[in-house]
Amino acid sequence: MENGIHFGTDGIRGEVGKHPFTPQALINIGKAIAAWSKQKYNSEPKFLIVNDTRISCENIKNFIKTGLNYFNVKHVDAGILPTPANLAILKNNPDFDFGIVISASHNKFSDNGIKIFDKKNSKLSELDEKTIELYFAEFSAEKVNEPSYFQDLSFSPKTSLEFKEQYKQNILQQVQPGLLQGLKIVLDCANGATYEVAPEIFKILGATVIDVSTSPNGININDNCGALHTKTMQKTILENNADFGFAFDGDGDRVMCANHKGEIKDGDDLLAILSTHPQHENLKTVVGTIMTNFGLQVYLDSQNIELIRTSVGDKYIMAKLEEQNLLLGGETSGHIIIKNYLNTGDGIFAALKTLETVLKTNNFELQSFEKYPQVILNVPIKEKRNLSEGIYAQIINEQQQKMNHGRVIVRYSGTENLLRIMTEDKSSSLANNIASTLAQELQKVLN
Repeated sequence: MENGIHFGTDGIRGEVGKHPFTPQALINIGKAIAAWSKQKYNSEPKFLIVNDTRISCENIKNFIKTGLNYFNVKHVDAGILPTPANLAILKNNPDFDFGIVISASHNKFSDNGIKIFDKKNSKLSELDEKTIELYFAEFSAEKVNEPSYFQDLSFSPKTSLEFKEQYKQNILQQVQPGLLQGLKIVLDCANGATYEVAPEIFKILGATVIDVSTSPNGININDNCGALHTKTMQKTILENNADFGFAFDGDGDRVMCANHKGEIKDGDDLLAILSTHPQHENLKTVVGTIMTNFGLQVYLDSQNIELIRTSVGDKYIMAKLEEQNLLLGGETSGHIIIKNYLNTGDGIFAALKTLETVLKTNNFELQSFEKYPQVILNVPIKEKRNLSEGIYAQIINEQQQKMNHGRVIVRYSGTENLLRIMTEDKSSSLANNIASTLAQELQKVLN
């Protein structure tokens, strides 16, 4: 869809300055969102808009607002707040029907994205996405005098204190006052949307907070920091003799953790730890993805808990939680959904519930489960082709046959031009060899 738009696993995402992140395309996205929202509930919808700390966010918001204004759709700009704050406020504030988040999550600053929340159903259905795509095509066919440039704005971070306070109170109501008294905690906020609100919440709860990556300048979001680059967190824990560390991604919907030794715990570990919370003593099922480590499945089996796997993407996890009325799910990458709190991942809340579990179970080492050796490679590609056909399927099947006790997962990223390869086996050398062979052979035929 070279001139259209396409929803990936987490909204619309791309490089700023290239379609659809160009001025007129963004205006048409705003129009499409407005038309869809008015059609869906036959009312006068009101949107809450938040964004992360990318320098492009203000321009993108302004063009989308222009599109919303075309249909006289009301909107309020809350400024820099985490993605889950948008949905949390929607859930608890009767003034809003829909939310828009301007963020490319864990991507580099030169990318950006658009996520849309529906107050009634959280993330959009495939029908919602298709309707917006069709409206966009309709508006794009109209001849207009297209704006030719992005306004050159200096980076000036702004957050609505009113809505930040609403989000903080929503989280603080879920945990015991003084929960973190006596704990020294490192927070790596990725120079992103949690840079103010996360340290504030942890301090209110009594923690001594050592915060890093809390000086956004518009271009340093996720830059060797945060959930994808945990060495800064590890180093800071050891230098300050801290008890725990948490690293968020750029929009705050995922989290990684470390204990006092700097040992990293990912989303699979957090699911294992959270499953031991006394509130979850009747837990029978946890939802993961095809990428969830097999060791977690073995551990949960030993606790008489079933692991259900979905496709990669927290929207698929949420759909399965809704479908089977389940409580807990998540991804290895750190998206953790606790459904009785919110229908999306919230890195801050997941971190607090992890600490609550640790304190209730005396698991200060963050012990979880024995992992199967897993190798994950991201291979840049020019074109996405059907991996279940022809030479592509042959290459994958040949390598799968060499596995002794493991799995091979080959899939495309839903947000980038990347082929993601995961191999998992009791033998780490075998997993490494097969992953390397797949990367070399598939990159050759795909490029």
